[in-house]
Amino acid sequence: MRWTFFDDGFNSGSYNMEFDLKLARTLEENEAALRLYRWKPYCISLGANQSEESLDLKKITEDRLDLVKRPSGGRAILHSEELTYSVAYHASELLNPKDLYKEINLALKKGLTLFDSILEELDLEHLQPHFPSFYKKDKSAVCFAVSSQNEINYKGKKLVGSAQRKIVNVILQHGSILCGDYHKRITDYLALPDDMLCEIRDEMDTTTTDLHEILGYEINITDLIANIKKGFELHFGIDFQNSQKEFKPELSFN
Repeated sequence: MRWTFFDDGFNSGSYNMEFDLKLARTLEENEAALRLYRWKPYCISLGANQSEESLDLKKITEDRLDLVKRPSGGRAILHSEELTYSVAYHASELLNPKDLYKEINLALKKGLTLFDSILEELDLEHLQPHFPSFYKKDKSAVCFAVSSQNEINYKGKKLVGSAQRKIVNVILQHGSILCGDYHKRITDYLALPDDMLCEIRDEMDTTTTDLHEILGYEINITDLIANIKKGFELHFGIDFQNSQKEFKPELSFN
């Protein structure tokens, strides 16, 4: 299998989501791809089936944030101080969506460990929440309020959040590697009662962490990208090809 690597820099929310979706839709059978990217301006993304009812759309507009829906599931994320990854991969009997989810997170863990040996303490979440019950709670409006099975944690706190969608026979998985704590300001853009917002803030303080908090220094994104790429190469036993491949999607995301 030929793996392609994209270091895609800063882009708008609509561009980032359209790129991921088109990458999955155009992936050839013998190809897989890893893409790393960031967001400018900062962007709130909603899961594919999440409504905008819980958002303060006026404040989002006033603060000039992007707002977009992800093709995958999950809940609201404020994409800010993070490195975002996406992987497109053909499903097979040998590597189904559940297995791939774990393998991708193991590759991310390997890359993070290469970035700093302190991150040897990273672990994959062992338990799976009962999401039908969780989604009935107001705090479920925020993606980082809970960890899914096999997501990357540090001492019980979520560091990397991920989501999947299967498009025909291609699995698209993307997620956020938190580098700072700005994502917690998602509560500034939720149209919920003050007591509920306080509860969500407390919950995120309890359930999430970021690389700056763990390591105690500013994160060099260039070094982080290089190590995540290397982690995938080592974990999957691959050499990335066509790293400068031209791929510019038309912005027609829906």
